[in-house]
Amino acid sequence: MGLWVFSWIVCGLCVLVEGKYMVYNTSQGIVPGKINVHLVPHTHDDVGWLKTIDQYYVGLNNSIQGACVQNVLDSLIPALLADKSRKIVYAEMAFFQRWWNDQSNDTKSIVRKLVNTGQLEFINGGMCMHDEAAVHYVDMIDQTTLGHRFLKEEFSVTPRIGWQIDPFGHSAVQAYLLGAEVGFDALYFARIDYQDRAKRKSEKKLELIWQGSKSLGSSSQIFTGAFHAGNYEPPDTFNFEVNEQSPVVQDNINLFDYNVHERVNDFVAAAIFQSNVTRSNHVMWTMGTDFKYQYANSWFRNMDKLIHYVNLDGRVNALYSTPSFYTDTKYALDESWPLKTDDFFPYADRINAYWTGYFTSRPALKRFVRVMSGYYLAARQLEFFVGRKTSGPTTDSLADALAILQHHDAISGTEQQHVANDYAKRLFIGYKESATVVEASLSLLTQKASSSESRSPNTKFEQCPLLNISYCPSTEVDLSKGKKIAVVVYNPLGWKRTEVVRIPVINENAKVRDSVGNVIPVQVLPIVDAWLAQRNAYTGKLDSATPLYSLSFIATVPALGFSTYYIISTGKLEGSASVDTINYKFDGNQEEGDIVIGSGNLNLVYSEKDGKLARYINSRSKVNISLAQSYSYYAGFNGTTKDTQASGAYVFRPNGTYLIEPDGKVPLTVFRGPVFDEVHQKISSWIYQITRVYKDFEHVEVEFSVGPIPINDGFGKEVISQIKTNIESSKTFYTDSNGRDFLKRVRDYRTDWDLEVNQPIAGNYYPINLGLYIKDEKTELSVLVDRSVGGSSILDGELEIMLHRRLLHDDGRGVGEALNEEVCFHGNCSGLTVIGKYYIRSDPIGEGSKWRRSFGQEIYSPFLLTFAVLEESENFPVATFSGIVSSYKMPDSVAIITLQELENGSVLLRLAHLYEDGEDKDLSTKANVELKKLFPTKKIKSIKEMSLSANQERAQMEKKRLSWKVEGSGSIPKPRGGPVDPKSLVVELTPMEIRTFIIKFDSNHMLNQVER
Repeated sequence: MGLWVFSWIVCGLCVLVEGKYMVYNTSQGIVPGKINVHLVPHTHDDVGWLKTIDQYYVGLNNSIQGACVQNVLDSLIPALLADKSRKIVYAEMAFFQRWWNDQSNDTKSIVRKLVNTGQLEFINGGMCMHDEAAVHYVDMIDQTTLGHRFLKEEFSVTPRIGWQIDPFGHSAVQAYLLGAEVGFDALYFARIDYQDRAKRKSEKKLELIWQGSKSLGSSSQIFTGAFHAGNYEPPDTFNFEVNEQSPVVQDNINLFDYNVHERVNDFVAAAIFQSNVTRSNHVMWTMGTDFKYQYANSWFRNMDKLIHYVNLDGRVNALYSTPSFYTDTKYALDESWPLKTDDFFPYADRINAYWTGYFTSRPALKRFVRVMSGYYLAARQLEFFVGRKTSGPTTDSLADALAILQHHDAISGTEQQHVANDYAKRLFIGYKESATVVEASLSLLTQKASSSESRSPNTKFEQCPLLNISYCPSTEVDLSKGKKIAVVVYNPLGWKRTEVVRIPVINENAKVRDSVGNVIPVQVLPIVDAWLAQRNAYTGKLDSATPLYSLSFIATVPALGFSTYYIISTGKLEGSASVDTINYKFDGNQEEGDIVIGSGNLNLVYSEKDGKLARYINSRSKVNISLAQSYSYYAGFNGTTKDTQASGAYVFRPNGTYLIEPDGKVPLTVFRGPVFDEVHQKISSWIYQITRVYKDFEHVEVEFSVGPIPINDGFGKEVISQIKTNIESSKTFYTDSNGRDFLKRVRDYRTDWDLEVNQPIAGNYYPINLGLYIKDEKTELSVLVDRSVGGSSILDGELEIMLHRRLLHDDGRGVGEALNEEVCFHGNCSGLTVIGKYYIRSDPIGEGSKWRRSFGQEIYSPFLLTFAVLEESENFPVATFSGIVSSYKMPDSVAIITLQELENGSVLLRLAHLYEDGEDKDLSTKANVELKKLFPTKKIKSIKEMSLSANQERAQMEKKRLSWKVEGSGSIPKPRGGPVDPKSLVVELTPMEIRTFIIKFDSNHMLNQVER
C-alpha cells in the first residue's frame, strides 16, 4: 500500500513538457475582481436505471451501459492522493457503503484523511438521490436518515449541501424538510421548466432563496441554485472521460496537436457566457455526469492543466471547489436574493415534453412501495416493543430496499423492466425478513408474562401480502372441524381507530367475536370474478369449484396497539351477515325510481334512467351536490417523423381523450348489508369498479381493477378516472407536496413566468401522494389516493387522477424501452392489471382538512393484520395491547412517524404535526405530546432533540446554518415548539413542525407493565 500511494504522489504531480517534468499549479484560491470558475468534480451514480444497482456497482451487463461504480471509487482515491488541491463530491451512499465494506483498514484510514482534509466531500448523503414527485415525505426522511447515520458513524461528518441534480422537477417539501430541516445550507439541481429557466437566465435569477413552507416561514428558507444549462454536465467540450469527444489539453510542444491556447480560449468563453446569466463573479462548473471518473486521472490531469494555464492567462480564475465552498463564497457576498415560495412542478425540458407521465408510471410498483413504507413504520414499532435483536432477523433489509426504491429512476417508474423486477424482488426480500420480526413480536406480546420472565414465541402467526387480490391462505381454512381463525389487528397510529377489516374465507357461514366474546357485525359477499381472475393468475392456481367469499367486520383498535378477533363457523349464515342483492339492467322496465346507496349519513344517488352516479348527499353536514364519475383514456402520442416526441415512461403527451363506456347502459349490481352498501359496475371488458358507502363513515371508497389495457389498435393508453361536480372552482385546485403541505394550482398559470401553453392537459398535471381537492364559496370536494399518481383539474368542478399507463413507444429520455408492462404465467403474457382504491368526500367549506389529514394518515398507516389458526376453545392470554397509557389520547393533529430502536439501544422518535398554519380552525394550533404517557413502562434517562435526519443536535445545527437575505420584505420566522423540559417531558409542536429525538432509557428502571 505504501509503495502504491508513493508512486501516485511522485508521478501524479508531474508531466513531461519539452522533455522535462512540469508541476502544475492547482492551488489557486479566489481572486477578487475576476470571474471565478469553481470546478466541482462529481459523478452521478444512479442506484438502478438501465441496469440494476448491483450490476452498476460491479460492472455487469455492460452491453446495456458501460458503467462500474466500483471502478469509479477505486480510481478516485489515488487520483486525489496525487494532488492535495484536487477535490470531488459524492452523493449516493448505497454505492459508497457497498464499496466501503469491501475496503481494508489501511484504505479506510486513507479515505478518512481525504474526508477530513475536504478533498472528498459527501453531499446530499442519502442512500440514493430520491425522486421528488412520487415519494412520500416519510420515505424521504427515512432514506436520508439511513445515509446520514452511516456518514456520522464512519466519518463523523454531517453533509451541508442538498444535491438533487437529476430528479425531474422539485418539491416544496424537498426545499424545507429535506433541505433546511436536515441542516443543509444550500440546495442545487439541474432540471426546471425550459420556459422558467429562460426567464431566470435573462434576469439572473437562477440562484434564489426558496421558502418551501408557509407554516414555518423564513426558518424554512434555503439558498437554491438551478444550473443554467438544464443539466449537470460540464460545458461543451470539457468532458474528459476516456473515449469522450472533448479535446484533451495537449501541452507537450514536442508532439503534434498542441492546443493550450485554444483550450484556454474555450474555457474563458464558456466562463464569460455563464457569468452573464449568474449573479456575482462566481460560477460553478459541474465537472462530471453519469458514472464518470471510472478512470479518474483522465479528468484530473486535464483539470490540473486547465487551472494552471487559465490562471497564467489571467482573464478568468479557475480553481478546484465544492458546492459547500461555492455556497460559502456566495454567502460572503452579503447580497439579497430573489424569493420563491411554491415549487418547480411540472417540468418540461422543451415544447410538448412535460415530464408528468412518470407521476403514474408503473402504478403497481408505486403501490408496493407505499404498502411497504407503512409496513416498515409498523414493524419498527413492534420491534421496539419487544426489543431489537442483536442477531437474527431485523427490519434493516426492508429499510435498505425502501431506501433504494426512493431513487428518482425507481419509484418514478422510469427504469427498464428488468430493473423494476429487481427492485420488487428487493422489497419482497425485505418484507419477508421484517414479517418474521412482526410475527415473532406479536407472538410474544400475546403471551402472558411478567417483565422479569423470559419469553419466546409459541404461536405461529402468518400474514397475507396479497390481500389486495383476495388471497390469504391463513384465512381460507375449513372452520367446520373445530377450528377458528384469530385475527390480530395492529394499529400503528397514536390514536384509537375504527375501520372495516376485509379478508377472504371459504365458508360464508361465519361469525366474528372480539376478545371478550361480543359478536361483531359482519358482512359476507362473494368475491367477484375480476378479483378471482387476478388471484388465480398470480397464485398460479386454476379456477376452483370451492366458493370464495369476502368477510368484512368492524375492528376497533387502541393507539399503538392491537385487538384480537376470532372468526368462527356457525354452521349456517348468520342473520346479521345477510346481504340484499339487487341487479339493475336499465332496460326500460325499471319502476323503482333513483337508486339510493348508503344506510348512514352519506347517500349516493344513481339515476334510474342509465344507472350513472348523479348526486352526493350528506344528511349530517347538509352537503348536497351533483356528482358524476367516469373513466376515460388519453391516447398516447406515438410521434411522427417531423415531431418525434412520443408519450413514454417520463413524458405525458396525450393525443385525444376518449370516454370508456360499454355499447349499452352499464348494469348495476347493488349489495346492501349491515356494514356497508356497495355498487358493482363492469365499465368495460377491462375495467371493473366497486363503489362502497360505509354505514359509519362519510366518505366514498372506489375500488378499481384496470387492465390489461388493450393496445391492438396500435395506440398506447393512459387511463384516468374523472369526478365531476357543480362546484365552481374557477380554474383553481390544490395538490399535496409529498403527502405534506397542500399547494394552490391554477390551470394554465405559473407564478414565476407567463406560461406559453402548448400542452393544456399534460402541462396542468401535478404529482399526487396524499390527495387533491377543489372548492368554491360553499363546498369542497377531496379525492385521496392509495399510491402516488398524477392528477389535475382540467375543467372547473372536476378532478381527475391517472390510474394506469401502457404505451408503445420510448419517449427519448434514455430508458430505451416503451412502458409496456406485462405479466407472464405459464408462458402466457398479458398486459398488467392494476387493482387499487381512491376515496371521495365532500364537506362544507373549511371542514375538509380534518378528513384529508386524519383519514390520509390512516391510508398511509393501515391496520397490520396477522393470522393464526387455533382450536375453537383456545384464546390468546393477552388479546388486547396498547403501547401507551390507555387513557391517554394523543392530539388529533400529531402522528408518530418514527419509533425505532437503534443498534446501540437508543430510540429514534419523530413526531409530526399534520396541519398547516390556518388550515383548520381547531387543529392548526400548537399541540402537546406527553412522553411519559407515550412510554409508560420505561423511564427516560436522556433526550436529545436532533436534526430531521438525526445526525446532529438541532441546537448545533441551527447555530451553524447560514441565514440569507432576501429581496423585498420577505417573511418572519414562525414560532416553533419550545425545548423539552427533562422533568415534564412534554413535546410541543406547531403547525407542520416535525421534531426528532434520540431517547435513552434507564435499563435498570422498568415501570408497570404495558397496559393490555
